[in-house]
Amino acid sequence: MPQSKRVMVTGGAGFIGSHLCDRLIDLGHDVLCVDNFYSSTKSNVAHLLGHPRFELMRHDVTFPLYVEVDEIYHLACPASPIHYQRDPVQTTKTAVHGSINALGLAKRTKARILLTSTSEVYGDPEVHPQTEDYWGRVNPIGPRACYDEGKRAAETLFFDYWRQHELDIKVVRLFNTYGPRMHPQDGRVVSNFVVSALADEPLTVYGDGSQTRSFCYVDDIIDGLVAMMASSREVTGPINLGNPGEFTIRELADLVVELSGSGSTLDRRPLPVDDPTRRQPDITRAREQLGWAPTVELREGLERTIEHFRTIVG
Repeated sequence: MPQSKRVMVTGGAGFIGSHLCDRLIDLGHDVLCVDNFYSSTKSNVAHLLGHPRFELMRHDVTFPLYVEVDEIYHLACPASPIHYQRDPVQTTKTAVHGSINALGLAKRTKARILLTSTSEVYGDPEVHPQTEDYWGRVNPIGPRACYDEGKRAAETLFFDYWRQHELDIKVVRLFNTYGPRMHPQDGRVVSNFVVSALADEPLTVYGDGSQTRSFCYVDDIIDGLVAMMASSREVTGPINLGNPGEFTIRELADLVVELSGSGSTLDRRPLPVDDPTRRQPDITRAREQLGWAPTVELREGLERTIEHFRTIVG
């Protein structure tokens, strides 16, 4: 059992954050889960509410928070297009002001702090697969920019605090993550497909379905986050965390229909603005510096995810 620490997780009631809280509790840490429930739900952490080492705080990270902590996992930010485009100004504030406040807290408490950035910093990439030294191709004035550029600015802040204040920082870039506790209406492709398939409704496919994504099961991502936090101080990142297996959206749709036993058909629609055509992580750095690689294959992960959604959407 590692030494127990006081760990804060911003966005801790979200999809990934709630799984992280579970893991940290299992590791013996005291966990402060901070969330304003803008795009998350208390039900994700309801099973932890009576645990003596778990505390839930409703708080918006765009305002400072004064607590004593040893480590900070900074996840807070709407991450699906439906949620982050609903109030794009607030999304940018959360990414920028929220990071400033989290970094200020880390500076005062001398805590190690980890930022979950995103593969969206690469935009619609001209380099494939995407390596961490690729600067990206992002439209700074498009409808996705509040999230894409917000996360890029957050990375800038983290590395400036590292250079200027010698803060102990970690930055990871998460690629498409899926699994139990995804919001049924979050607009992400896996949850969209699963919910539609279970209802025998058409699966909405944008374009011809040839665009690709790489899907990483949430348990693998949590392994990566914990490994990154435990890495030596010299390992700052950014480090890609994702599954390098590349699938077309059409292949994903066909697999969801098969595994769910659905009779759903496909409903083709035009591609959204600035939607990336290809997305695949190069995880060489994660393998070398963290000893990390995903282990859950897409079929297995989808089976678990579909079973979860059956219990909440019927």
